[in-house]
Amino acid sequence: MDIKEIQNLIKFVAKSGASEVKLEMDDIKITIKTGSEDKGESTTILQQIPVNNPIAQAPPVAEVQATVPAAAPAAAPADDNSKYVTIKSPIIGTFYRKPAPDKPVFVEVGSTIKEGDVLCVIEAMKLFNEIESEISGKIVKILVDDASPVEFDQPLFLVDPS
Repeated sequence: MDIKEIQNLIKFVAKSGASEVKLEMDDIKITIKTGSEDKGESTTILQQIPVNNPIAQAPPVAEVQATVPAAAPAAAPADDNSKYVTIKSPIIGTFYRKPAPDKPVFVEVGSTIKEGDVLCVIEAMKLFNEIESEISGKIVKILVDDASPVEFDQPLFLVDPS
């Protein structure tokens, strides 16, 4: 497992809302703890178990601290949608437009939203994470179908901030 994979794991755990994740592989143990009162900050502890290999290995990393910035909406591609703001997925999971199968959808095209309104939920590892709006405006387009898998940083909604 290289440092880039570890950094991606830290980002994923921080965004997922999990308070602690432990991962053990052949020669590495990783524990990632996120503090709920310190939103966005996570602590990762790596422990490398010595293996009887004559190959020289890098010394184990005792502790890595990383601050993961909150996902901010970014501008849409510069075409006819350039005046709109794109709301992207902060985590990997399954996108749902409503809180339960028998409930109404959170937002429709044309809905007026304000900062803090719940737009959808994303299920990740059996946890349902409410995705809240970071801007006020009007929903112009919903870019993902209900019950579809989404990737980290995948565009979900186009919002007209005016």
